[in-house]
Amino acid sequence: MTTMTEASVREFKMPDVGEGLTEAEILKWYVQPGDTVTDGQVVCEVETAKAAVELPIPYDGVVRELRFAEGTTVDVGTAIIAVDVAGGGAGAGQAPEASAAEAPAAPEPAAQEPATGEKKPQARQPVLVGYGVATSSTKRRPRKGPEIPAQEASKAIQGELNGHGTAAATATPRPLAKPPVRKLAKDLGVDLATVIPSGPDGIITREDVHAAVAPPRQAPEPVTAAPAPPVSAPAAPSASYDVTRETRIPVRGVRKATAAAMVGSAFTAPHVTEFVTVDVTRTMKLVEELKQDKELQGLRVNPLLLIAKALLVAIRRNPDVNASWDEAAQEIVVKHYVNLGIAAATPRGLIVPNIKDADAKTLPQLAQALAELVATAREGKTSPAAMQGGTVTITNVGVFGVDTGTPILPPGESAILAVGAIKLQPWVHKGKVKPRQVTTLALSFDHRLVDGELGSKVLADVAAILEQPKRLITWA
Repeated sequence: MTTMTEASVREFKMPDVGEGLTEAEILKWYVQPGDTVTDGQVVCEVETAKAAVELPIPYDGVVRELRFAEGTTVDVGTAIIAVDVAGGGAGAGQAPEASAAEAPAAPEPAAQEPATGEKKPQARQPVLVGYGVATSSTKRRPRKGPEIPAQEASKAIQGELNGHGTAAATATPRPLAKPPVRKLAKDLGVDLATVIPSGPDGIITREDVHAAVAPPRQAPEPVTAAPAPPVSAPAAPSASYDVTRETRIPVRGVRKATAAAMVGSAFTAPHVTEFVTVDVTRTMKLVEELKQDKELQGLRVNPLLLIAKALLVAIRRNPDVNASWDEAAQEIVVKHYVNLGIAAATPRGLIVPNIKDADAKTLPQLAQALAELVATAREGKTSPAAMQGGTVTITNVGVFGVDTGTPILPPGESAILAVGAIKLQPWVHKGKVKPRQVTTLALSFDHRLVDGELGSKVLADVAAILEQPKRLITWA
């Protein structure tokens, strides 16, 4: 066995994967102590206030220690993994993102990882933060406490006395459960190690997790130190809290950031919302025609594509709407580019990635950018950079069958357009009542920098284009 010296240990610190982030939660580890890692290999997935991100290690070596367990929120700049780079190859000295300080003294891992249990590393190319799929086959570590001190974790693995010098710690087998069940347990705050499995081969099921949500966690049983006073109350069963009637979901990560941002926006920017109902029959016909266009073959052509293009044309005709408010300087900053945000509902919460320089894209380019944005959001791989710098946003509430709404502005943006459901309705067309495809648009804007006239012009332009889509050519 190779003896690892403290001089060869490198610590990888939690990076700031976005602008101004202060912490991130470790969702899962892809490596374990004793595994060999290479420069650029993804070692863990973390969730920030903006997105789920995979972190690559910046050097070669052997994992010596995982400093935190899954489910732990760690401050940016805190060391999360120690790697012994002795004999690791060319990447051993390349640690531009890691601290050059030596790791604190910790017990040698001794025989905690038998030679027969070592996993053969899988070759993978360096990936961008926020992208790529981890291919490591190593198992996840069972969730424990908020932080694993280095010395206590090492002693627990080796079966030595813990920090208090009392009970001997032994390695605990990893509970068997499918990923959705693990996520449910995480959301409910249930430690899978305490759950009694009922599934085949000892697998923990969703029912087992629900059954493990003990009432004392929600509302402790009252301690009956003395008999109840002789009041004329009838005998009744115990008033234990029925946890099957409620589910508590921790608010953190993307949901926590979204909640804070929406509250800040709602109480900082004076919102005004205007509505218009429009006949979009011609636009729907154009959508069907474009689906057959060879320039758009292989691309997703839908009403949202033409609505986005209509908004971009309206902004070009009314450029002052594409602005932001500089509170410190007390100035309105007009943007000469449009980073078009598209609100997307994901399992981790609402996110608003944006298409950079959307105003400069052709219709096929815009269709390709929309398809990539949606696919990345659904996979949960949207990078923090993709959610920064938005100027104007579209939220398509119509996909849920909703007619309209009063959307709240993403922080720092001037306007957001809500698109309602497109329905067949009776409509006066050329002097006669006919069934037409109709929708309602709602435009919310920051009244500090967009007055009623400007906001009305933008909304009216979008409606006019969708009613007569040939204006996409004449107005552009």
